[in-house]
Amino acid sequence: MTWNNLSCKDVDELIESWVFSERDRNILRRRFIDGIRLEALTAEFDLSVSQIKRIVNRGRQTILSQCW
Repeated sequence: MTWNNLSCKDVDELIESWVFSERDRNILRRRFIDGIRLEALTAEFDLSVSQIKRIVNRGRQTILSQCW
């Protein structure tokens, strides 16, 4: 199983289980479940593109390290 083969429900459960910041959980859900682009997330969360990328990458790595 890979990240791309997970269902939205699986992704949501993993985010809920392993990401402890509410803001980061919301960003990850918007990115991976809703498919929102990074640029749109910057406006929604009032963060820079580099901050959003860091949160997304760190969240993905946290989840993957716990699952595989």
